[in-house]
Amino acid sequence: MTRKRVVITGLSALSPLGGNLEESWSRLLEGASGIAPISLFDTSDFASTIAGEVKDFKPEHYGIPDKQARRMDRFVQFAVAASLMLVKNAGFTITEENASSVGVMLGVGLGGLQTIEHFHQKLTNAGPNKISPFMIPMLISNMAPGQVSIFTGARGPNIVATSACASALHAIGYAYSEILLGRCERVITGGVEATITAMGISGFTALKALCTRNDAPEKASRPFDRDRSGFIMGEGAGLLFLESLESAQARGAEIYAEIVGFGSSGDAYHMTAPRDDGEGMAAAMRSAIADAGLTPDAVDHINAHGTSTQLNDLAETKAIKAVFGKRAYDIPITANKSQTGHLLGAAGGIESVFSIMTLKEGIIPGTANYENPDPECDLDYMGSGPRKEQKQYVLCNSFGFGGTNACVLYKRWKG
Repeated sequence: MTRKRVVITGLSALSPLGGNLEESWSRLLEGASGIAPISLFDTSDFASTIAGEVKDFKPEHYGIPDKQARRMDRFVQFAVAASLMLVKNAGFTITEENASSVGVMLGVGLGGLQTIEHFHQKLTNAGPNKISPFMIPMLISNMAPGQVSIFTGARGPNIVATSACASALHAIGYAYSEILLGRCERVITGGVEATITAMGISGFTALKALCTRNDAPEKASRPFDRDRSGFIMGEGAGLLFLESLESAQARGAEIYAEIVGFGSSGDAYHMTAPRDDGEGMAAAMRSAIADAGLTPDAVDHINAHGTSTQLNDLAETKAIKAVFGKRAYDIPITANKSQTGHLLGAAGGIESVFSIMTLKEGIIPGTANYENPDPECDLDYMGSGPRKEQKQYVLCNSFGFGGTNACVLYKRWKG
């Protein structure tokens, strides 16, 4: 049986680097940092006071009326804003005739922490009668794809994937699978997250996961560097418009790249720590490559999960070596979180967007702050900045708490 081919015909980004795709991509290549002191709440009593916020976000600037915006958590506002930019970028109009052929499958890691905090305070201060009937619909994770469907008119499969920091890549992988199986022709997919809140920062700080290098925000996220000391929380959205090759060609769409493989695995090891040998990560990488019918020799670029934590970066390095052997040293590896921070459930979404732009534009973004090489993380981590190199395949990695691993393999579109 011949498999369908699945291509990407639209991209959108809402990130700490910029409010749209063009700004986010250009600032990434410039080596700019989206990490700065937190402005969303008072951090006076907090150990970690920096994050990658989406700057000056105003829902109305993206076509979301004020009344509807007030009934959405920030992560849902991000999802709707990014989806409206996405369908425009894809040049696709959703109509009564094609609406059922368009699905929405998004990754969300935590959902509406901002809403939970707001209404918990109301409950404490004023009692249960002051809780809004919109509280539950505002905070649940699946309201991201739900509201995207409402705003765009997409009536196909409507699903949220929640698997910690692997959420977005799982969503993309499942969307790819739906098109392969012929269940729908097109899917709005990717990831969204907005958890830079007092509770979010407190929780990750308690886990000893966050960096506290508050005096130099732009230097704090240091994937694979010897002096890395924890991740920096980020927020935003990275979305892809997927469709079958037949659909894209029939409407004369611009094609950014092709998805050729998806793999996932579980560590069966620990709540928050990866396996020491990185074997769960390696299994997901091998699975994505095998799904594409390829061997590891085909992969010529990796967009790493690269969180800037001691355990994750070392485990990912070991996993890459296990999959690619001696050739691991010849593969350029970038870590976008060095500039955006860690977008949690949206990480694989924004990093997929950047991976696809890398294939399309023939430029590999560098890894910021890779200044003091760790002897145990000794691969080509792109510390010297962007390179103009045309690559054919990029493997995008995401690994989450609970030992959940996901990888997607993208291929350059040659026409």
